[in-house]
Amino acid sequence: MEPPERIGKYEVRGRLGEGATSTVWQAWDPFAQREVAIKVIHPEVLRDRERGRIFRHLLVNEASLAGKLVHPHIVQIFDAVMDEAQSYIVMEYVPGGTLEPFCTPDSLLPLDRLVEIVFKCTRALDYAYHLGITHRDIKPANILLAAAGDIKISDFGAALFTSGEQTRTQVSGVGSPAYMSPQQVREMPLNHQTDIYSLGVVMYQLLTGRLPFQASNNFSMVYQITHVDPPPPSDFRRDIPTGLDAVVARAMQKDLSARYASWEEFSHDLAQAFRNKQLKARERDFADTEKYETLRGLPFFAEFSDVEIWEIVRFSDWDQVAPETVIMKDGEPGDYFCFLAEGEVKIAKRGRILGILTPGDCFGEMAVIGKSSGGRNADVVAQTPAKIITIRGEALRQASEVCRMHFYAAFLEVLANRLALANARLASV
Repeated sequence: MEPPERIGKYEVRGRLGEGATSTVWQAWDPFAQREVAIKVIHPEVLRDRERGRIFRHLLVNEASLAGKLVHPHIVQIFDAVMDEAQSYIVMEYVPGGTLEPFCTPDSLLPLDRLVEIVFKCTRALDYAYHLGITHRDIKPANILLAAAGDIKISDFGAALFTSGEQTRTQVSGVGSPAYMSPQQVREMPLNHQTDIYSLGVVMYQLLTGRLPFQASNNFSMVYQITHVDPPPPSDFRRDIPTGLDAVVARAMQKDLSARYASWEEFSHDLAQAFRNKQLKARERDFADTEKYETLRGLPFFAEFSDVEIWEIVRFSDWDQVAPETVIMKDGEPGDYFCFLAEGEVKIAKRGRILGILTPGDCFGEMAVIGKSSGGRNADVVAQTPAKIITIRGEALRQASEVCRMHFYAAFLEVLANRLALANARLASV
């Protein structure tokens, strides 16, 4: 098939892929000045008497999400056109391909990278869940690799909507059998736990290079999914810690009551895996998973959304410092501020200790929010081994407006608490 010059207003650059029901083209949006991917549905598919209704439903599903799923780890839908001549979905262009090449024994990802990918999937699917959306077709082909090692989940065409505004009847016969939960293959009512199971299968395959169930036909596959427990991933890869075996086993439990009940539980256990030193390449390295969990646990960030937390993960700097390290020096300039994530640091002026900071405290923010503050007013020195999160003023100024507003609101609360504490001390003198 020769590529068309244009699809609607979009200038076609080349073919990205082709399947039984659609062709995906890379194109240029001259109005928004960005690369896009356009999934064009084959016209004969929608005209098919038996399957046309299902594919039309899937197309409507995906089209309805235009502008709604805004998350750093979900492919955005920009536009959708549905008519007799041509039906297509315009979406974010993600250049890195899918996870499928990393599902064979000779091309497996390092464990820390793999766990980080699955962790990001749990956070994205939790975001969708809170909007009343269950994906229903989680598989490696629907997880794309983006720039800087990120991932994006795509293809919400099979999604089940259960939001307060609408409840759409689920369509049977959609999804990929090897990744379906026991409830899905039995065509039972579904919730987010079916996605949890499917992501468990993806994790198993990324860990081992094989699917948990090997079958020559769909009947045998369905029987194994509903009746057989797969061997643990460590049977096929010796370096897999038992903790990861346990995560996969719980995600793939056949009984809903034994499976992870929430995405938060799944995320938590993956984050715990990063605390196992077997998964750390170097002591000073911090995975995005660990950064997210750390920020989410600090009271300062309680009002920040998941999207804003991921934004901060990207523009913050992280370091592990030794005792007696001078983090900030009295009198020096510095357009940055810090948070103490672990350990203890002291605030000192000419050798006199003014205070001790503990995990969760921020310091140095006046150099960023007070334009005429000049240099630092005290030394900040590590008392113990400490994990320091640094945010540069320029990075904060370039952050999204809602992220900046949350920072400034949280700074006001910090300053109010410090003023109240100072007043209490004065009153007790």
